[in-house]
Amino acid sequence: MRQYAIAVMAKAPQPGQVKTRLVPPLSYERSAELYRCLLLDKLQQVAEIPGIDPYLAYTPVEARPSMLAVLPERFTLIPQAGSTLGDRLHRLSAILLERGHPATLLIDSDSPTLPTPHLLDAIARLQSGTTDLVLGPAEDGGYYLIGLKRPCRALFDNIPWSGPTVLTDTLRRAAMQQLQVAMLPSWFDVDTPEDLARLRRDLATAGTTVAPHTRRFLLNEQEG
Repeated sequence: MRQYAIAVMAKAPQPGQVKTRLVPPLSYERSAELYRCLLLDKLQQVAEIPGIDPYLAYTPVEARPSMLAVLPERFTLIPQAGSTLGDRLHRLSAILLERGHPATLLIDSDSPTLPTPHLLDAIARLQSGTTDLVLGPAEDGGYYLIGLKRPCRALFDNIPWSGPTVLTDTLRRAAMQQLQVAMLPSWFDVDTPEDLARLRRDLATAGTTVAPHTRRFLLNEQEG
């Protein structure tokens, strides 16, 4: 049997296409560079998890060469396909499950201080046999992780993405599908200047092995 799959959802770090809510205080070029650092740290975190098959799920499809440049060993590059975020999430989870993975976890690329035990807990919950769906709540009302054992389009269709009700709408859909849900601790991702300030504070007191690429970026910004 194949191992569980963990796919990091990512966009190509192109100026004007990622982290635009951080402009200002950052420029479009620097916000794209920050996103690249966030992605590198997330890939490094996932690479250190034993017993899983890691994927980098990227968009747009023409960004394959630039995404190959950041791809760690063991990772498989896979394009996101679909017209909406919900469509892309459903298609990706279905493809990975069809490849024979007994479960798949899709995670964001912009929560650099997320503790690794949260990811390990998600895997353990799915392995327990009593959980159909795992969700990692984000503090903005969305989620930083979703893990499931079978495709379920109802969890993704017509969800108001980027709004404050993503998690509650997903939980309501899960109840309608009679899925057994496990919830992880909540965490934050980096979208706004306030999130960026919080990240600076958190990294100032965290161990030096946490988010090294992002830490270096913020140090350079401070010195500049």
